Order: sequence, then C-alpha cells, then structure tokens
Amino acid sequence: MAEKNLDLAARLRPALAGFEPYDPAFSPCRVNLSANENTHALPEEVRAAIDAALLATPLNRYPDPMANELRDAIAERHGVARGSVCVGNGGDELLFNLLFAFGGPGRTLVTCPPDFSEYANFAAMCETAVERVWRDAEDFSVDADALVAAAAGADLVFVTSPNNPTGDLLDPAVVRRLLDETDALVMVDEAYVEFAPEGSSVVGWVASEPRLMVLRTLSKAFGLAGARVGYLVADPAVVDVLGAVRQIYSVDVLAQAAGLAALRCREALAGTVADIVAERERLAAGLSELPGVRTWPSSANFVLVRVPRAAEVRRRLRDEHSVLVRDFSAAPGLEGCLRLSVGTREENDALLDALATLVREES
Repeated sequence: MAEKNLDLAARLRPALAGFEPYDPAFSPCRVNLSANENTHALPEEVRAAIDAALLATPLNRYPDPMANELRDAIAERHGVARGSVCVGNGGDELLFNLLFAFGGPGRTLVTCPPDFSEYANFAAMCETAVERVWRDAEDFSVDADALVAAAAGADLVFVTSPNNPTGDLLDPAVVRRLLDETDALVMVDEAYVEFAPEGSSVVGWVASEPRLMVLRTLSKAFGLAGARVGYLVADPAVVDVLGAVRQIYSVDVLAQAAGLAALRCREALAGTVADIVAERERLAAGLSELPGVRTWPSSANFVLVRVPRAAEVRRRLRDEHSVLVRDFSAAPGLEGCLRLSVGTREENDALLDALATLVREES
C-alpha cells in the first residue's frame, strides 16, 4: 500500500534537518532601510543603457552558461584574464559552490562572527564543520593570532571586508598572514568595498596568490540587487572547478545584459557612491547625538547601532513610522543592535526623526 501521510522529515538528508526558508523579515514600508540595498535611483545615463540592453536581449535562447562577455568586462576592470573570473547568481551562489566544491565531511571552514549568517548556513548544508573565531565584543576587531591559529588546521577561511553587519574593514595584513602562514583557501568577501576608502581591496593580490579568492557583487554600489549578479576573482584552477559544479544557466540573459551595461557605465555611478558615503557619515553623526545610542564606524553602506529595547524600537519604527530596519538584537555578539542601511537624504532624515522620538520614549 502506498504511503498516504508523507513523512518528509524521515526522508530528508540529516544535514538539512531544521533548516528554514531564508526570511529577512521584510514588511512593505514607506522607507525600507533593512536590506543594505542601494537606495538611490540609478543615474539616467546608466538606467538608459540598461534599458536599451534589456530591450535588445532575445529571450528565446539560453544564456551563455559562463557569461563570457560579462566575465571579459569584469576581467578588464580588475586587470586579470577571463579565466580568473567566475560569475554567479548573486554572491550567494558562489559562496555555496565554494563550500560544495572544497568543503564537505571532514573539512573545516573558519569564520569570524558576527558576520554574514549564510557562511555557516551554507557550510551546514554542505556538511562542512565551522570553527568560529569571534570578533571583539567592543569594537568587532578580529584577533589575527587566533584566526591564523584556527586557519592552520582548516581547509577554508571566509573573511569579510567591510564586514556585514558590523561595517568594519579587515586589515589586509591579516589576509597576508593567512596566505603566508596557513595552507587554507582564503575567501575575502568584498561585497561592500566600493563604499570603503580607496586601497581597501585585496583583489590585486589574486594574480600572485593562488589560494586567494575575492568575492564581489553588482547588488550594492551598482544598484542591481534585483538582478542577482555576483562574481569571484580567483586563480583559474579555482574558477574551472566552480564552472564544473555550478547550476547550468544560473545567470540569466537579462541579468547578464544589465550587469554588462552597468559595468560599462561604472564611472557614471561614482557620484551615487560618493553621495551614499557622505550620507553614511551624516547619518552616523546624527545617530551619535541620540541619548543611549552607540554607533560603530562603518566603511559600508549601512551603520550598526545599539539602542535601548532594540527589538521594540524596530517594531515601532515599522508600525508607527513605516520605516523598516534590520533587527540583530537576538544574534550572538550583537545584543541590542539594529542595522540601518544608508538611504537617501530624505529617508535618513525620516529615520533620524523617528529614532529620536522612540529612543526618548523607550529609555
């Protein structure tokens, strides 16, 4: 007799038990500052170029599986050959594929939480052990000696610069030590590096460091979060492995076209990035004037703050002021913290005005 009541839990791979769908707790709001998106409208020149590229893209043919034209544009940007670039369906696909290819049972990933939660989630999906080197509880700095010691026995190290959700940069000297003193594959996630001071990236090291991989995205500075285009700059041998294990046609024709157009117009986006950086500093200064609020320096397009009764403040921001921010107050190492994406001037003013009222009432 065929089974009538399907017990999926008994059929599920044990490593996946307990996983739940990704939920960023989104709610429709007047001001959405919860997801670290580029909140600024694309410059007209860039928007027109993307629109033209999309209109000229046929939809009846499969995409180039390796997105080679886009790879060429990325390679030119970073001064590497096409073989050193792998494009993915957002940075998330590339992170998962790195763990799928180089992790697994008996392998270990080292991370530095609080950081991007998907590192550990993807590791668990791929049955990869995770060793955590926790950041300093006060300033979120990384203990370089502890990280190098942990990496000495590991297969992979994922570090983030600027870090999400804390916003701080990793000293390149730490990456240097990981490469010189361990045998691990080292991935530096630079999704937000365009908002950091010039010279913050280590992507220029890849050509001479076969174990170094640098992750980038077009979701943030390039304003293409909805298109899902990420890329990895790495040794050609790493790229070949990722090309072999990736989902076929994972980057669709429209995403490839939009990404290529945006990269070709990247100089026109410089003003948008500069405005976000200026607004970040203005927002941070305004936050620091609020009683009981602590902020940390950020080199990304968001600011981390600690506020009294953070979860309640977040709820009231949403329900009473229609302003959405991200609540990290229940996450280990981030007690009482909210992450605030940098919005437009008007959005940031709305956030500051609302927070000034709520912090006073919740203190």
